[in-house]
Amino acid sequence: MDIEILKKKISTFRCGESGRVRITDDGLLMEILMSWEQWKGPIKEFYRAIGISHSGMASILGKAKKMRREGHFPAEEFKEVKVADGSTAAVSSLNGCNVIELSWEKGRIIRFGQVEQLLDFLKKAA
Repeated sequence: MDIEILKKKISTFRCGESGRVRITDDGLLMEILMSWEQWKGPIKEFYRAIGISHSGMASILGKAKKMRREGHFPAEEFKEVKVADGSTAAVSSLNGCNVIELSWEKGRIIRFGQVEQLLDFLKKAA
C-alpha cells in the first residue's frame, strides 16, 4: 500500500488538539501491520512517513499483532507437503510472500523463506 494513502487513513483517527491516534478500524490495523512488515528502510523513517511517534506505533502494532494471533484477521492459506522422513512441511502465503514451515523432531518448527534454503537444510540433515 502507498504510504501517503495509509497516512491519510490514519489521520482520520486523530483525536483532539493533542493529535493522539486511536485506531478503531481492524482493517486499518492490519494494513498498518502489513506495511510495517514490508518496510525496507530504517523503521524511524516509517514512523515519520505515516506521522506517528514510536510510542504510539508500539501500541498500534501490539494491538494488531495480538488481533492476528487471536484470529481476528483472515487465516493464511497453506498447503501441506509430505517429506520422505515423515516430517510435514506447510507452505503458507501471506500477500505473495511464501513461508515454508517444517515440523521437525521433538515438536520443533523450522521456518524457511525460500525453497532453496529448505533443500540445503534437508541435504545437510540427511
